[in-house]
Parts: sequence; structure tokens; C-alpha cells
Amino acid sequence: MPRVDYRLNAIADARLADRANLADLARVAALNGATLIQYRDKTNSTRTMIEQARAIGVALAGTGVPFVVNDRVDVALAAGADGVHLGRDDMDAAMARSMLGDAAIIGLTVKNEADARTAIAAPIDYACIGGVYETLSKHNPDPPVGIDGFARLRSMLLAARPDLPIGAIAGIDVGRAGEIVTAGADGVAVISAIFSAADPARATRELRASVDRALKEAAR
Repeated sequence: MPRVDYRLNAIADARLADRANLADLARVAALNGATLIQYRDKTNSTRTMIEQARAIGVALAGTGVPFVVNDRVDVALAAGADGVHLGRDDMDAAMARSMLGDAAIIGLTVKNEADARTAIAAPIDYACIGGVYETLSKHNPDPPVGIDGFARLRSMLLAARPDLPIGAIAGIDVGRAGEIVTAGADGVAVISAIFSAADPARATRELRASVDRALKEAAR
């Protein structure tokens, strides 16, 4: 399974399409410090999702930045994506691995201890804990886990899988990126902090710099 650089996961949500071309936004993020791109679409048809995922793949060509599709293994396969990010209601990670192969990137959302136990046993390449903070980017029936909850779930995961990259998601901006990395995250996943900014390229660079500074401090 691949080693994932999870420092900055830029999530290109389909709802951003009214602001700019989604593939163009993904490329801007990739060229300015994102280390992983995730395409998330909760509303469009399968055909539209495949077309959009393929466009993102073309836009990212030559950047060296991989991209995964949220939830949909079928779309990832059809579009030739680098992998998928799965939630608790999506396809089982072992089945996804059997379909996508050993070279694919498979990530998993962890919201509670049950999810953490699932992640420990799953053939995944990274876990993303959250939501850590409140977010307006999507409806989340689960309350935020906060810094303390993040630290507890991270400890559970690392006790069994010490080499597993662990990210954090929800409500993260430049200031909070440093805070959550200091608490042990290997990186952050963001939507609004990049794609709702007036200058997404600059926002990406600033977030990446914040993450890198915190990682450097943590390594001392």
C-alpha cells in the first residue's frame, strides 16, 4: 500500500462549481502546496461525477499530487482516480481494496471509538479524524470531537498502527491548522479555508506553511 503525504488534503466539493471550474480549483491547490486532492460530490449523477473526476485527473496531470474520490469506489474506478476516501456508510475498505488494488490510496473517516477500531483492522493508507471543530461545509449529526477527542482517537489508532498517517477535518483554518498538528495530526483536510478564500492559491500556501511549521516544531 502507498505511503500518503497527508499534510494538506484539499477537498474540491461539487458545491464549489458555481464559484469556479472545479478541476481548475483542484490544480491551483495542487500547484500551491496541497499534497492530496479529494473530490466530493453528494448530489450529482454518477455520469456527471465520472466526468468531473476525469477532468480533475487531467488537471492534476504533471503535478505529482494524487487525488481520491469521496465515497464512490465505482466513480474512482471509472475515472482512473488514485483511490477513494470512505465513510462509515460506504463500501467496506477490504472490498474497496480488492477492487482497486494494492497501489490505490484508501482513506477512512474516524468519528468515534467504533470507527477507530474499524480503521485499525482495515487495509487503509490513512485515517482522518473529525469533525474536530464545527463546520458549515456539510451537515454533521455527530458533535465535534474537539482537540481532546482527536488526541484520544489518535492514540487508539497509533497504539495499533504506529505508521498510519492521521489527519484532521472540519472547521480548520490557518490558525487551527497549527493547533491540531501540534496536537498530533500529520495534516489537515479543508474545503472553505482554501476554496472559499478570495485567493485560493495564497490560502493554500499559507495553510501548507502553517502545517509545515507545526510539524517542524513537533519534531524538535
